[in-house]
Amino acid sequence: MRDGSPRVRLDQPMSRRRSWFALPTYDRDVFGRMSERIARFLGTGRFIAWMTVVIVAWLVWNTTAPESLRFDGYPFIFLTLVLSLQASYAAPLILLAQNRQADRDRVNLEQDRARNNRSIADTEYLTREIAALRMGLGEVATRDYLRSELQALLRELQEQQGGTDGRTRGAAEPDR
Repeated sequence: MRDGSPRVRLDQPMSRRRSWFALPTYDRDVFGRMSERIARFLGTGRFIAWMTVVIVAWLVWNTTAPESLRFDGYPFIFLTLVLSLQASYAAPLILLAQNRQADRDRVNLEQDRARNNRSIADTEYLTREIAALRMGLGEVATRDYLRSELQALLRELQEQQGGTDGRTRGAAEPDR
């Protein structure tokens, strides 16, 4: 590659080429948050009330003001243009806000599923552990069982000692 062309390196990203028509750059998160605020405002009663006040004022001004002060005559072409412009900007902003909300909902749903799967796995693990403890407790001698076994051994010893010791006990040892 000694012919003057730049060497292509695969271990490094290529630098972006500048085009003669450069688009403006913007922060997507800031723009998205701004569009969500606008979309949230457009969906409120306050916006509808203010929009109604502006339109009524516009109509009253352009019908009752002196002819020289009117800026939009009877067919109200300029008002129609302003409302169309507002709608043409509002619709994409609302769609952008809905897309961002759908993305957040999808992420929350995935996190909920992962949390639910962890909960299920933990519950199954604890169920298995409890079952193992129950099985282990079935093999452990309880206090009542040990007491009954010791009493049985004591009776057996007393019976064995009673037969042999009873004859010698009275003769050899005085009662106390």
